[in-house]
Amino acid sequence: MNDRIARAALTRLFEPNDTVGRTLVGRLGAYAALRLATGTQPAHTLPDVTAEELADALKRWAPRVPDLDPERDLATIERLGGSFLIPGDEHWPTGLDDLPDAPFGLWYRGNIGNGIPAPSSCAALAGSRDCTSYGAAVTGDIAYSLAQRGICVIAGLAYGIDAHAHRAALAGSTGEGTATIAVLAGGLDRDYPSGNADLAAAIRCNGLTLSELPPGAAPSRVRFLYRNRIIAALAGVTCVVEARWRSGALNTAHHAETIARHVAAVPGSVHSVICVLSTVLR
Repeated sequence: MNDRIARAALTRLFEPNDTVGRTLVGRLGAYAALRLATGTQPAHTLPDVTAEELADALKRWAPRVPDLDPERDLATIERLGGSFLIPGDEHWPTGLDDLPDAPFGLWYRGNIGNGIPAPSSCAALAGSRDCTSYGAAVTGDIAYSLAQRGICVIAGLAYGIDAHAHRAALAGSTGEGTATIAVLAGGLDRDYPSGNADLAAAIRCNGLTLSELPPGAAPSRVRFLYRNRIIAALAGVTCVVEARWRSGALNTAHHAETIARHVAAVPGSVHSVICVLSTVLR
């Protein structure tokens, strides 16, 4: 088993927020970590993991072990017109390396020929699913203008601000480079939400849909929150258009701030003579 296959298996075995699993990979490498986690290799103590933590983790992973079939997952994503990226690959987005909890790999569907632009050429737009008409209009203006300038728009394919960002980026695309990328919180065999399946297909004609989770993985609240760190890492700036106080959009902004990315916000009407789009830096 090579490193790619081992990492593909780990995306099904470990949740993105599994700190014990991540520590194993950091200490042992993907293949040895997989052997230990599946019981193929006897468990042993590690400096950063207590015996109790490892025992609990092994119990947590055990129900998933029978379902591990990375070759099947790789064949599935290939049938869907995609593949699986790992660190060191030509198209691996180096922006993810800034994350302390970078994905073990990245599943993708779409046009990889255009690649995944560097963070300096990407901007993430985030906001409420139940956005106002004003929020939708401002998002459209921003995303269209970014695409016209060759900046790739990153968002999460959700209803509301995300969808408006993707659509406007596609409309503003000059046909050169990747116009927009959608990062999902579940397997790429199912576009979520299903109401945006046509939008996802349009994105893949020029850009990509991405996920750190393998085909068949269902989205969940925790997976959405951890998905947001990928959106933040892919972009040089995250702009929050509209968001509730407790929201995924602000969670994305927090991730961006944590890895020293720029964070921007729309504080009020951009059409007002006394209000302009401001950038918040920390």
